[in-house]
Amino acid sequence: MDPVQELRNAESATDLQRFLLGNTPDLPVWQFVPALLATGVLCWLLGLFYERYGASLSNRGSFSRNFPLVGMTTMLVIAIVKSSLALSLGLVGALSIVRFRTAIKEPEELAYLFTCIGIGLGFGANQWLVTTGALALMLGALWVQARLRRAENDASSNLFLTVTDRRAQPATLANITDALKPHCDALDLRRFDEASDGVEVAYLARFSGYEKIDRVRAALRAIAPTINLTFIDQGGLQ
Repeated sequence: MDPVQELRNAESATDLQRFLLGNTPDLPVWQFVPALLATGVLCWLLGLFYERYGASLSNRGSFSRNFPLVGMTTMLVIAIVKSSLALSLGLVGALSIVRFRTAIKEPEELAYLFTCIGIGLGFGANQWLVTTGALALMLGALWVQARLRRAENDASSNLFLTVTDRRAQPATLANITDALKPHCDALDLRRFDEASDGVEVAYLARFSGYEKIDRVRAALRAIAPTINLTFIDQGGLQ
């Protein structure tokens, strides 16, 4: 090979190495700290909104307490790697070995987690105004949707009903549903979990009076006295 060409290739490799190793972002503290705090506050407000207007059957209070940490961690990572190709490639390699073992059972939970990540991404990229405005519009739309859903639930007198059977040989989904149907004005299966220690079934049920709830309880106790029942208010009875 031509010695001149070899020299040029060596200089190019040196320049690339210098770029990868030396192009580390200088993060001004006076910008980073307010952005980190603002991210935490917005994610905390998002958690309060989720607790108040969310429709998930899980423990919304416990789940929403993770929002500030998720958003602030995302903001920290983006603020560090946004102008460094080497750090960005390192982040890709690190994330490729991370495995999340906790299952997200409901789409609403995943949507709120993505919103927290979006807040962190926006503030990490110094897009304060766009991120705050987008979050305000999203929460406004979700608030209107929640009000409409609540009005619909008030009109139909819906309750969330969770049936848990932890016996060695639990009741089947068909047996539980057949026991509920005669006493419910409407019955909508929302979730069915089957594990080695039993089954858990969640319904959205419509009742026209309190006496029908007692009939449901009696019908399920007839299957097995150890069956656990949970009724969650979703509009109340009229």
